[in-house]
Amino acid sequence: MPFEIERRYIIQDDGWKVLTKEMQEFHQAYLSTNFDEWVIRTRIINNKESEITLKKSSELMINHEFEYPIPLKDALCLWDLSTKKIIKHRYQLNLSPGNWVIDCFMDNNYPLVLAEVELSSKTETVQKPSWCGQEITGIKKLSNAALAQLPLSNWSAKELQSFNLQYKNQQGPI
Repeated sequence: MPFEIERRYIIQDDGWKVLTKEMQEFHQAYLSTNFDEWVIRTRIINNKESEITLKKSSELMINHEFEYPIPLKDALCLWDLSTKKIIKHRYQLNLSPGNWVIDCFMDNNYPLVLAEVELSSKTETVQKPSWCGQEITGIKKLSNAALAQLPLSNWSAKELQSFNLQYKNQQGPI
């Protein structure tokens, strides 16, 4: 059974930018955001390819994850029909151990920037870079699915403050 093992962090400065090796633009539409069952999303990558993903939480940093390519025209149709969406730029980093990415959110979640590191096992040691701030692994409110359902633009000042975040009414990019 396919698993995704990852840890997530809020980014506190731009130190990661020197490690960037590739950027992709993601348009993600959520068909289900039921954290007790399955989160189902479609992803359009650089307006050229697309996939559907089914995720179910297993443990704190482990998810069951199934990903399959789908026709781009189907993903575009699902994007148009969905009310729960996010747009983000994902930067692959030249950093190990683990597979590090930075997600820079656009539109209603701008200027949120998060780091994710995919690990080969839950016991793998993470060398947390200095530009990583608070760990948010397992905090559903900051998951992509939750941000599609309730973006930062709809958070109260108190909710933003609880994670030391801000919302700017801009499109991005960072």
